[in-house]
Amino acid sequence: MRFRHPDGSTVHLAYCTNVHPAETLDGVLAQLRDHCAPVRKRLGRDRLGIGLWLARDAARALTADPAALRRLRRELDTRGLEVVTLNGFPYEGFGGQRVKYRVYRPDWTEAARLDHTTDLARLLTALLPDDAAEGTISTLPLAWRTDFDPVRGAADRRDTALDALRTLSGRLDALEDLTGRSIRIGLEPEPGCLIETTADAIGPVTALRRHPAAGRHARIGLCLDTCHLATSFEDPHDALAALHRAAVPIVKSQLSAALHAEHPGHTAVRTALGAFAEPRFLHQTRTRSPQGALLATDDLDEALAEGSGLPTAGPWRAHFHVPLHAPPQPPLTSTMAVLQDTLALLVGGPVPRTHHLEVETYTWQALPPELRPRTRGRLIDGIAAELSLARDLLTDLGLKELP
Repeated sequence: MRFRHPDGSTVHLAYCTNVHPAETLDGVLAQLRDHCAPVRKRLGRDRLGIGLWLARDAARALTADPAALRRLRRELDTRGLEVVTLNGFPYEGFGGQRVKYRVYRPDWTEAARLDHTTDLARLLTALLPDDAAEGTISTLPLAWRTDFDPVRGAADRRDTALDALRTLSGRLDALEDLTGRSIRIGLEPEPGCLIETTADAIGPVTALRRHPAAGRHARIGLCLDTCHLATSFEDPHDALAALHRAAVPIVKSQLSAALHAEHPGHTAVRTALGAFAEPRFLHQTRTRSPQGALLATDDLDEALAEGSGLPTAGPWRAHFHVPLHAPPQPPLTSTMAVLQDTLALLVGGPVPRTHHLEVETYTWQALPPELRPRTRGRLIDGIAAELSLARDLLTDLGLKELP
């Protein structure tokens, strides 16, 4: 979906296909047929943006076979789908029964992460619509924090990760020379990672930009996920102001909402939260001390365990991407207000801070059983409802939907 901003530029809205567990090229082609095209039809649009997730095996198949890549592009065109952004965070296994910490490997100290992201960038130049000159890819915010423990040489590992990103920047420069398409990378701050907050990101991103090997352009910026922003209790106004002062670009933004419990000490609230503690994904949980310090557990079940040490005097937020249009029933709610405030700051001003927006609710099948879509049609309805809500938010901010 495309929107015209009052400044005349185009803002793209997509939904992320990591909600569909396809790991192979055949699986990707099937999801275009079975999910993406039906969502477009449900919305009554001739064209729908998708934030394509290409797992390792699918990306390798496309990289190795130009004919397969041409086929994918034809399928996108035929089904009225377009791709300006890829989700490069999960590497493989995101549709597995137990993902948890696996999603953070390989990290940016490992050659596989650099090679995979390079492949994604090359593929994206071929998948971009003919009238689009720029694509974006979101990626892991360096590593999960414990992989950079000081005992294990954290400083050396950080330097290795940043060197890999500098190498990537040079490859992206060469790719633009070859194709005329510019690809930018967004590090995605996430609770529990080495870069958890926007504040954590400023140092590494500015260090990349100032290095002599940084490349000709500001290739590396942030992917701002509004669920992650909310889970870490970041204030959108303060966060975006700090990024602006540091000249850190927001390459793309993922529109998502976290789980919020205002009174986590109440028995009914804890029971309701327990329904969202499930074995597939990590649901990092956060609260703040009276002094404002961020207090944390790595997962929701840990927070709910006896003696977890997570205080209950203030609200809790959990990294669980709840459907935008359907917040949980009381006594829980979602952080949609954070999404709305962030979106207004990103595209509600005279000039957009980003041109790529992506609805990313990958947790439909991790919802409590009574809330899960039981059929393909219900999932399609839910994704379409999320996109409709996002469309309404954008038009309320003065953007005009394009055909």
